Amino acid sequence: MTVSTTAFGDESEQPRDGAGWKPRSYARIVAPSLDDPVVNVGADGFGGVLGRRARLPRTRGAIAFLLIVLTLLSTAIGIGMREPCFNTAWTGAGNQQYTHLCYTDIPFMYQGRGFSQNQVAYYSTNPNDYLEYPVITGAAMETAALLARHIPGDANNQGRWFYLFTTWFLLAFAAIAVVALIGISGPRPWDAAMFALAPGLMLNGTINWDLIAVGLAAVALLAWARRKPVVAGIFMGLGTAAKLYPGLLLVALVLLCWRAGKMKEWSLALLGAVGAWLAVNLPFMIENIHAWTYFYTFNENRGADWGSLWLFLEYSPLHASFSSSFINVAFAVLLALSCVGIGLVAWLARTRPRLGQIAFLTAAAFILFNKVYSPQYVLWLIPLAVLARPRWRDFLIWQACEVVYYVAIWFYLITIVTPDRGLPQGGYDTAIGIHLAGTLFFVVQVIRDIFDTRRDPARAAGFDDPGGGVLDGAVDVYGFRDAFPDIAPTPDATEKADPGASEEESEAADADEGADTAAPVTG
Repeated sequence: MTVSTTAFGDESEQPRDGAGWKPRSYARIVAPSLDDPVVNVGADGFGGVLGRRARLPRTRGAIAFLLIVLTLLSTAIGIGMREPCFNTAWTGAGNQQYTHLCYTDIPFMYQGRGFSQNQVAYYSTNPNDYLEYPVITGAAMETAALLARHIPGDANNQGRWFYLFTTWFLLAFAAIAVVALIGISGPRPWDAAMFALAPGLMLNGTINWDLIAVGLAAVALLAWARRKPVVAGIFMGLGTAAKLYPGLLLVALVLLCWRAGKMKEWSLALLGAVGAWLAVNLPFMIENIHAWTYFYTFNENRGADWGSLWLFLEYSPLHASFSSSFINVAFAVLLALSCVGIGLVAWLARTRPRLGQIAFLTAAAFILFNKVYSPQYVLWLIPLAVLARPRWRDFLIWQACEVVYYVAIWFYLITIVTPDRGLPQGGYDTAIGIHLAGTLFFVVQVIRDIFDTRRDPARAAGFDDPGGGVLDGAVDVYGFRDAFPDIAPTPDATEKADPGASEEESEAADADEGADTAAPVTG
């Protein structure tokens, strides 16, 4: 299949000299219907692919507005799916929250962790009220609880409002994430639509508080792309104080910064992350160290849990059994080996991988070997997947696997209440396998892109690393120097129209350029 890859905006040619590739000004915008095969085919039902004189939003502000609306609509679908449970305050008889696919952790925490009894997170001396979440997440919970306690009615009614107030926070962080992705993606801002329309966001956005960490991690990546390593580190530290995974961005960065000789910038990011993390954690550590450490001891003591590789092996015909201490050690070893392997990929690939690619691989390794792979953990990966491989076909294949798992886990949990109903254990184990296989599938596609830059949608168009910040266009100090191929945008891949030019000038330029030349779509 061949279509022309069209972009809009003003961009100068990318010269190559002894200093390597110079960072680009990513002013032009790649048109999705002329770049992605799936969007190209799907556009037939919406008026066809983009024409030469079609008008798209010329500013990222306009694109951001449209994608924020799509993000809020997607998340609202997930909120609407929980209406049956909301109407009964998640106290409906039998398996309502499972049969109606409307389960969420949020309302149960209101009464289960003492918020309804005016307990303050991390300050309670009652072990039953200890919170198994980091402090930024705990702060969001406490804020929602303060608002909910002013609502008339019993604790069940307040729990419903606790859920509603929490969703407002989550919607805000989802919008922050999509705006950050637009800024990170350089000439491909429409790639952020993959996040806005992701089935994983629709289904899992309000199961837990993960979107807070997702938003903070996205802002951290945006700050890094803007060459502000200290600010990036601050948001990585705050994100790690909400969920652990944003700290993995530092691992991805060190692998690339070492090769590019940018360890000073990485050190600044590390200092910012440590400082921000300590700033929000130290007060609670000093006040009640036992309540503060409960998040860590809780995860240390849990066994094989939902959706994980370990539970898959336990439920499989192998009937393996793992103690929590064994999984702790095995997870640490496997994650360390994965990081070594990812490091080798980052250092030995002929062209230095993009930050989004290594960040996705690192986060995926953490999740795949973790004790638990809850449905909402897909939210961690979606923004990184958008940056790593912005291709709808592979993205939708992976997301389809997540939809299968989302339905399967709730139908399996029916058997806990009603053993003769619901999805049997063997069926749930198969769903875990699909869940893990979908993630591995996307991992393989990203690795293939790293070793064959012709498959990489960003690199195939002649870009280096739009979200790489100081890494974008940097010369390798270690590894293969100046390995990035001499690919520059060609007339059939870009339009050199000045976004500020008048319509008559643009039409004259179009006439001078002549007809578009077809170019193969990669990936």
